[in-house]
Amino acid sequence: MSRMLIKPAAATVSAALQQQQRQQQQYVIRRWKSFLHNNSNNANRRAAKSTATATAAATTQRHGTSGDFIQPLDVRRSFSTSHKMPSSSKALTLDNINPNFIAMEYAVRGPLVIRAGEIEKELEKGVKKPFDQVIRANIGDCHAMGQQPLTFLRQLMALTFETRLLDSPEYPEDVKKRACAILNGCQGQSVGSYTDSAGLEVVRRQVAQYIEKRDGGIASDWQDVYLTAGASPGIKSILSMINSEVGCKPPGVMVPIPQYPLYSATISEYGMTKVDYYLEEETGWSLGRKELQRSYDEAKKVCNPRALVVINPGNPTGQVLTRENIEEIIKFAHENKVLLLADEVYQDNVYDKNSKFWSFKKVAYEMGEPYRNLEMVSFLSTSKGYLGECGIRGGYMEVLNLDPKVKAMLTKSITAALCSTTAGQVAVSALVNPPQPGEPSYDLYKKERDGILAALKERAELVHKALNSFEGYKVNPVQGAMYVFPQIEIPPKAIEAAKAKGMAPDVFYAFELLETSGICIVPGSGFGQKPGTWHFRSTILPQTDKLKLMMEKFRVFHAEFMKKYK
Repeated sequence: MSRMLIKPAAATVSAALQQQQRQQQQYVIRRWKSFLHNNSNNANRRAAKSTATATAAATTQRHGTSGDFIQPLDVRRSFSTSHKMPSSSKALTLDNINPNFIAMEYAVRGPLVIRAGEIEKELEKGVKKPFDQVIRANIGDCHAMGQQPLTFLRQLMALTFETRLLDSPEYPEDVKKRACAILNGCQGQSVGSYTDSAGLEVVRRQVAQYIEKRDGGIASDWQDVYLTAGASPGIKSILSMINSEVGCKPPGVMVPIPQYPLYSATISEYGMTKVDYYLEEETGWSLGRKELQRSYDEAKKVCNPRALVVINPGNPTGQVLTRENIEEIIKFAHENKVLLLADEVYQDNVYDKNSKFWSFKKVAYEMGEPYRNLEMVSFLSTSKGYLGECGIRGGYMEVLNLDPKVKAMLTKSITAALCSTTAGQVAVSALVNPPQPGEPSYDLYKKERDGILAALKERAELVHKALNSFEGYKVNPVQGAMYVFPQIEIPPKAIEAAKAKGMAPDVFYAFELLETSGICIVPGSGFGQKPGTWHFRSTILPQTDKLKLMMEKFRVFHAEFMKKYK
């Protein structure tokens, strides 16, 4: 399904923005109601059939006789089992729940991923496919793709969660020292106790010291640091806080296109207005001040843009912003009085020799007054970088220059969730307070960290080189992060085939790739793209041998796809 987007030309971005987004919400709601209604009817019909007939029907269903691209999903069958009673007997129906829940979508865990899970189960049962494994290149899950955890982090977690290991000679003394510092900061010296809502003070102080060192000595106040369960809860807490009408206009949030779907999903969930600004693909996904102002000015007609989201290094685009670019963004945020949300979770993932990560905080401070007083929130996570600890859910946000009364309200709202997990807080400690030269753990830590980052750099270059050789592909270099976002030219014949199945062309391409080669990617329409262009996002995370295999499978598929539809 194609997303409705704000057009890049000013003349086409008008007061119709709000109406467009409402129509999009209504369309999604209708689609899901129709989906579930058809699902219920299909379930009743299937119940009357024999097992053999049901199996044959399922096989036919999986291989594409229907135009509904959600048709093959297990969710259809699993959902039906709980809908044997008429919907009128339920207290909750799609007609009386929050419509924002139906409207929100999260592309990186959408229908393609569900289908990939189905295929994996089919392979386990011996179903014959033209491939023997599913390669999940859809999400930035490092360990799922074979990355090994850092010894230091896992030792720190082991010692804080099983304190009897502190007596074991198998653990280095520097790790034990760090574990004891964390435990002494816990109530009852146990990570099983609640922490302060903003997190353990000892870890927040470590974060502040880490930020100061990163930014060349610019002061960081530990009381501006909030520990979160990954970056996502922090982002959502800030968006929730600014979700207020001003002057009878709904709040808007400026997001880059392409963007990480967390933002569009949360904006939909909260009933806010998404304000698109376009990154410039032709110049390596750069961000122009003129485009920011165009987007802001047009959006002002229908909403109040309250915040500007910037993802650096970029997801899904893999670009690294220059310092000059960052300065222009800071000037824009100041002049238009918007809160700057700096998503910097990939700050350790910079591969291009001509690129460098600059934190928004450092640049704003060094620009002097009035920019160093810009209201800003930055985010970091243990899920990315070189740790890749996605499931542990650790992260932090640094909240800068908010009105003290507003900051007090933010803190109050966070207390309702009690605290983030202590496992995540320990992981944050490992990230920001690693072994130092001369300590027992340092050599192994440095070897493992540098090895992970070197391998990611190698894969970034490998993927760019491979995809750039494909017919009809335009691929910007992967300067940073963990993804590639190539533009693909889809032949008119394939576009017509996609239309016949009720799919966007890039969704059609991605499903064909999955069913033919077992490779799972995310269509560009899930991230947003300029009208008339088609993209997809793939991670660079599969280990090098598997990534080479994936690129070869991709090459064969694309050649056959072009031969079939050109």
